[in-house]
Amino acid sequence: MPWIWKPYKSDVTSFIDELKAKKPTLEAEQRQGRALLWDKAIDRQAQAEYREARVPQQPYVYQTASE
Repeated sequence: MPWIWKPYKSDVTSFIDELKAKKPTLEAEQRQGRALLWDKAIDRQAQAEYREARVPQQPYVYQTASE
């Protein structure tokens, strides 16, 4: 075993590090995309109203009540 030990770095980690070095704004752009689609404020009052207004589904949806 050599005296100087070098820590292992996977190909994927090397690729990501290289990508971030080429495009320093990458992480900021990812955060903007996430905020656009996922980080939304939830209206809890509207959610509660939707839950209360929900009509329960019949056990067998293709059977009518008159049969």
